[in-house]
Amino acid sequence: MTTKFDELLGRFHAYLASVDDARVRDAVARIGWDMPARALEPHALGCLRHLDRAADLAPMAAQPLVQWLAQRRNELHWGQTYTEADFGKTFIDNYGWLELFGTRGHFANDEVAAGLLILGPEIVYPDHHHVAEEIYIPLTGGTEWRMGEEGFRKRKAGEVVHHASNVNHAMRTGNEPLLALYIWRGGPLAQKSTITGTAAQGRN
Repeated sequence: MTTKFDELLGRFHAYLASVDDARVRDAVARIGWDMPARALEPHALGCLRHLDRAADLAPMAAQPLVQWLAQRRNELHWGQTYTEADFGKTFIDNYGWLELFGTRGHFANDEVAAGLLILGPEIVYPDHHHVAEEIYIPLTGGTEWRMGEEGFRKRKAGEVVHHASNVNHAMRTGNEPLLALYIWRGGPLAQKSTITGTAAQGRN
């Protein structure tokens, strides 16, 4: 079944294929890209207001993907793992993800999940961990990332960030939003992360 989201899947695949990183190449090669479509109702979130700025900031290689997202944002099924009770209203109003494929995405895949994460400016996504290995590729620069016992380190757009299974990691945005591509594999694909930090983490 061909859907209007096949073009999004194609742009997602094309961007990943342009990334010069051995771990990403391995992940892309292991994905069966002929995935059955899943019918999902559109679900918009407040964080989608940041997509216009993300489109301004995204590098040239990511523009076809990010422009499509910005133009068709309200047709997609965006989700949130957490609630206001977890991190507060400011976080929830500036956070959301789109699972493009996986166990609950627009395309069905029981082996790997992938999609896009949005965080608004001045947001801390506190220390958390999960069984699945995670590969992130920020499509906007300026966000600080940390893993394990390391300090926060600013990452550029297009820089590959790898989180091994069950290793604590966190992100905090500056005055620009984060749009990041993610791949989850090797663990429960819909697992809620174990939180070990707080939403005020690192804001001294």
